[in-house]
Amino acid sequence: MAKANKTAAIQFIRGVDEPVVPDIKLTRSSDGRTGRALFVFDQPEIMAPETWAGITGMFMLDEEGELVTREVNARFVNGQPSALEVTYIWKSEEDFERFMRFAKRYAACNGLGYSQN
Repeated sequence: MAKANKTAAIQFIRGVDEPVVPDIKLTRSSDGRTGRALFVFDQPEIMAPETWAGITGMFMLDEEGELVTREVNARFVNGQPSALEVTYIWKSEEDFERFMRFAKRYAACNGLGYSQN
C-alpha cells in the first residue's frame, strides 16, 4: 500500500493511502441541504487478509483537514471480499461544499474528471 503523501487521499487505516480509486455517486435532497456520496471500491488493497481487520472507517484527507465516515460495508462474492461500499452523509450546504472541495482535489490528484448526469 502507498504511504500517505498526496494532496488529497482516502485512507481506511490512518497513514496508509488506498491506491484504488472508487466510483463515487452523489445524491442530494430536493432543497440541496442534505445528501450523500456513495463510494464503491472494486478490489481495494485494504481488503487483503493482513489489513482487513484494521478498518475503522474511511478518512478523506486534504489540505483543509479530514472528513470521516464510519459507514463502511464489504461486498462478498462466493465468500470472498470483492468490494467496499462506503457512504458519506452531509447535513448542510457548508458540509456539501467542503466535501466537493475534497472531491475536486482528490480527482486532480488521481487524474480524474467530474461529470453531472
